[in-house]
Amino acid sequence: FSAEQEAQALRKAMKGFGTDEDAIIETLTKLNVSQRQQVLITYKSTIGRDLIDDLKSELSGNFERVIVGLMTPTTMYDVHELRRALKGAGTDEGCLIEILASRTNTEIRHINENYKLQYGSTLEDDIVSDTSSMLRRVLVSLATGNRDEGTFVDEALAQQDAQCLYEAGEKKWGTDEVQFMSILCTRNRCHLLRVFDVYRGIANKDITESIKSEMSGDLEDALLAVVKCLRNKPAYFAERLYKSMKGLGTDDSTLIRVMVSRSEIDMLYIRREFLATYGKSLHSFIKGDCSGDYRKVLLRLCGG
Repeated sequence: FSAEQEAQALRKAMKGFGTDEDAIIETLTKLNVSQRQQVLITYKSTIGRDLIDDLKSELSGNFERVIVGLMTPTTMYDVHELRRALKGAGTDEGCLIEILASRTNTEIRHINENYKLQYGSTLEDDIVSDTSSMLRRVLVSLATGNRDEGTFVDEALAQQDAQCLYEAGEKKWGTDEVQFMSILCTRNRCHLLRVFDVYRGIANKDITESIKSEMSGDLEDALLAVVKCLRNKPAYFAERLYKSMKGLGTDDSTLIRVMVSRSEIDMLYIRREFLATYGKSLHSFIKGDCSGDYRKVLLRLCGG
């Protein structure tokens, strides 16, 4: 890997008349996130121009969004997406839920630090001013990045938690959402997987079915996302991708965000889950749903 060579290749692809999009795709998708950051710095020092500005002036639409996303450091990409979800036209609750439910404590702490530095307000304050009721409380809880990340399973507590969830939902008239939130957003993953097993025994149905019947709207989506991410994160992202493409029109924001943010983390696993769940490959889905350079770059990120 030579940052200088790649920087020159990118400049060449954009210089003069017309842009060589294939060369841009080729160069950026073969690099990883830290190599792209090196190219960014080298581009500025050897060519004296800002690579992201150049890319933005040459590209447009969804293709531009993917390429700029790839050039953005992982944490900052999440920060920008959260800000867009909060401060754009209307709130994109799906984006807030997806990022906050799926990132680790460390990732969330980095997001919080960078968000504050970048925008001067805290992520929590912006969530509070932009969302309401129980969804707000769930998102604030997730945004603290304070989940127990141990692996200890306290059997007695697991029984108690499962009973608590049952009594907060299925067993009573109306739902005590706070109980759901406090258990689902703070306990460690191994413990909660045990709680879900015990819960099935008590309630005679899966915790996800109870959430669906007891809650609605964004709160239901948020708690389901938490449960799905605890059980199988790649399957959660496979579902996000499937829903972004199935039906009429494409939810490009979700499609781009998941493809860019997971491309170096668990894309192979996401592809496997996608195929197992929907009987079609992610590759073929993207191929049928997108077109042009946008399709080319997503297929490269998908691989295989």
